Amino acid sequence: MSSVVVVGATSGIGREFARVRAERGDEVVITGRDAHRTDTVAKEIGARGLALDLARPKGIIEALQEVGAVDHLVIAGVSRDENRVSDYDIDAAVHLVTLKLVGYTAVVHALRSRLHDDSAVVLFGGQAKERPYPGATTVATVNAGVRGLTHALAVELAPVRVNAIHPGVVGDSPYWRAKPEHVLAGLRARTPTGRLATVADVVDAVDFLLRNGSVNAVELSVDGGWLLG
Repeated sequence: MSSVVVVGATSGIGREFARVRAERGDEVVITGRDAHRTDTVAKEIGARGLALDLARPKGIIEALQEVGAVDHLVIAGVSRDENRVSDYDIDAAVHLVTLKLVGYTAVVHALRSRLHDDSAVVLFGGQAKERPYPGATTVATVNAGVRGLTHALAVELAPVRVNAIHPGVVGDSPYWRAKPEHVLAGLRARTPTGRLATVADVVDAVDFLLRNGSVNAVELSVDGGWLLG
């Protein structure tokens, strides 16, 4: 049995990963911004819930003070953002940068003493860093920053392993599932595998990064080769 902390696990990929690990018999702690929602999801999947807002990093140490030793730490919290230089929303940009770079780092800082030599960390980025689109000004920048953060933490936390996962279009995730079929069909047509990544694919990839003791400072793309399309 492993002790697992999943930050950002009340929906989507984070929730499914936490559910799978809890079902496996691991001791799982999940976090979410809203305390009631987090507790509800935690009870549904057999985990323990803690309220934590990555965009308010000064409160993260207190929020995680009850967490014990951590074998596996997954930081999956994200925020959808559309921002362009031509119509730049500074508040939205600061929010996302704080959430994903400062917040992620603050979580690791808060749990540093509870990681051990065989612990592993996975950070969530995204493929916008490689293929920006109109409106991805902040998203692309922040996800590129996850690369630097992964490398820096792998050096500073050694021998703790730190890796990053960069999902592409995850077709059955709540966000993409709501898109019109013609949009998804166009994305599938530009993906060499002819299919979009699934939540299960990403969950499996995160699990691989956590369990393989020789994989460190790696950025794993889960996109069916979409970047080649």
